[in-house]
Amino acid sequence: MAYTIDLSGRVAFITGASSGLGAQFARTLAAAGAAVVLASRRVDRLKELRATIDAEGGDAHVIELDVNDYDSIKSAVAHAETEVGSIDILVNNSGVSSSQRIQDATPDDFDYMFNTNVKGAFFVAQEVGKRMLARATGSAPGSYTGGRIINVASMAGLRVLPQIGVYCMSKAAVVQMTKAMALEWGRFGINVNAICPGYIDTEINHRHWQTEAGQKLVQMLPRRRVGKPEDLDALMVMLCSDQSHFINGAVISADDGFGV
Repeated sequence: MAYTIDLSGRVAFITGASSGLGAQFARTLAAAGAAVVLASRRVDRLKELRATIDAEGGDAHVIELDVNDYDSIKSAVAHAETEVGSIDILVNNSGVSSSQRIQDATPDDFDYMFNTNVKGAFFVAQEVGKRMLARATGSAPGSYTGGRIINVASMAGLRVLPQIGVYCMSKAAVVQMTKAMALEWGRFGINVNAICPGYIDTEINHRHWQTEAGQKLVQMLPRRRVGKPEDLDALMVMLCSDQSHFINGAVISADDGFGV
């Protein structure tokens, strides 16, 4: 018996959609039938992705968003709901990283990661969540109540790794943020979950895997391989679907066993 998940009629807002995992999540949710809102600072890249999704028969919209700017967050979410409709799904994907030993981390290093990975992610989820709550309580119009929020954390939020300690700390905060939101919002039909990807080959890090250091790291992985962005497709679609109604506050590792 075939089993399919149809997201037709849903609006999905994806942050950090201009490249990497964000772009893959957008293509995947569009293929599943959702209208996708592509949000990022790099509008030119978003327009290229929109053209690709449109050519594949999907429905995509471009919104400029800087998650480090609170006014930009509020404006982008409002613009999305005016142009496309109420946001049913948030993929909270924007994130940055850098490498340094703990003793070498500067205040700028710390702020760079925490402002985007924690503060930015929190206020994006808060702004979307407030609108979901308003619909769930009947104080705002909308035929679909509840919602799905997927925070993209990292296996580094569950397992500390050398030279990326501050990044690990920021992603651990995203894990706890997910649980807090799930606890408060779950009774309103808003499911908040986190996925923790392992090492994924994207355009940002692709060259690294060909270096001596990259190959050394690959040999440390359980199956001597890094993942591909599409390896997360099934998990993402499931968490966005109505079928995931009993999954709330989950922190799901997708790391090929690295965290075992």
